Amino acid sequence: MRGSCPCSSDRYRRYGGNTPCVTVETASDPPIILDLGTGLRELGLEIDASGATDRGIDLVAFLTHLHWDHIIGLPFFTTAHNPATKMTVYGPPQAEGSLHDVFERVLHPPFFPVRLEELKGSIRFEEALSDDLQIGAAKVKVRQVPHVGTTLGFRIEADGAAIAFVSDHQQPRDRDRVDRGVLELCRGADVVIHDAQYTEGEFVAKSDWGHSTIAYAVHVASEAEARNLVLFHHDPLHADEDVDRMLGEARAMDEAESFDSVVAASEGMSLEVRSGGSVTVGCPLGWKRSATSGSGW
Repeated sequence: MRGSCPCSSDRYRRYGGNTPCVTVETASDPPIILDLGTGLRELGLEIDASGATDRGIDLVAFLTHLHWDHIIGLPFFTTAHNPATKMTVYGPPQAEGSLHDVFERVLHPPFFPVRLEELKGSIRFEEALSDDLQIGAAKVKVRQVPHVGTTLGFRIEADGAAIAFVSDHQQPRDRDRVDRGVLELCRGADVVIHDAQYTEGEFVAKSDWGHSTIAYAVHVASEAEARNLVLFHHDPLHADEDVDRMLGEARAMDEAESFDSVVAASEGMSLEVRSGGSVTVGCPLGWKRSATSGSGW
């Protein structure tokens, strides 16, 4: 999924141009939503088309941080406009006020014509920073991640599988070091979804912009002894061919030899994780379409 801002042209046809929104599905519960970027709009259309909102739906979302690319999808989430929808959003505490207050100031004229309280669904905001939560059948570990401003990462364990989501991660100057909280999230995970925005050359000029190189994403997953790595938060400057090249470089790295697979996130991708059960990780926009690798995840 695209980082920083949404993009639209033929240059982004295969990997997509929507900003971060990922779902994790278990067999028994509604999808857990990770981030509220523009991909959330497509998720709403899929949920509504399934008839779930007609019966009423209780959703949970986890928000890494409040940069525009991670929240801009909320007012376009059609499911939130349905009175039968209940949604809890967990996110990082803010110095400027409660999560609810901060969203209320963003969804407010002159920035947007629809106010937060005008969304017909019930949306509740809860702060999290270093928590371990039970969400239906899933256990969700919340830890702080180095980035610009207070930022969270998540580990979801359900049906014997573990998925780590570290969408925005400031690579340290000491490239061998991995933040303790990040390691805790990624340790032994079946799938690590990790910021891989920059090439080495780009990082030289943008070393304090809050993101990681593909090499550091591989290093984090290797240090954590994860099984599979998903490169995430593609730079708006990177066309499909650039992402292809970066993916090839990541797969060729020595540290990547320990993985079952390395893939680059794309819209519509759906990965079924099998580890004593079945958990589906998806990126909205045809989110039910299978894109599993041949490695037997």
